[in-house]
Amino acid sequence: MNKTIIQTANAPAAIGTYSQAVRVDHTVYLSGQIGLDPATMEMVDGIEAQIHQVFKNLAAVAAAADGSLSDVVKLNVFLTDLGHFPKVSEIMAQYFVTPYPARAAVGVAALPRGALVEADAVMVTG
Repeated sequence: MNKTIIQTANAPAAIGTYSQAVRVDHTVYLSGQIGLDPATMEMVDGIEAQIHQVFKNLAAVAAAADGSLSDVVKLNVFLTDLGHFPKVSEIMAQYFVTPYPARAAVGVAALPRGALVEADAVMVTG
């Protein structure tokens, strides 16, 4: 097994015992991203801004792994309010193109740092 840890300053630093992403051969497992601005490590305000920031953070980690969001094959989205799911779909269309990745959306009681949304992904490159 060829395992490589992926890190970038263009996405928030890990706030726990995890890596931003781990590559195993051509598969990259991207850790969950919340709406933290990587420059300030502060949460952006509001659900729309957080959704955009989550996708920007995932894109930055994907780029650090020599990929892009178009290489994502599986996306998991966690929401503290499933009423925001239509907004996730609307904004997601600004970052992903068809064919879209497989996706799950899960309602959760809480997320780190009071986030309203979190997403993780699996990406296949090369």
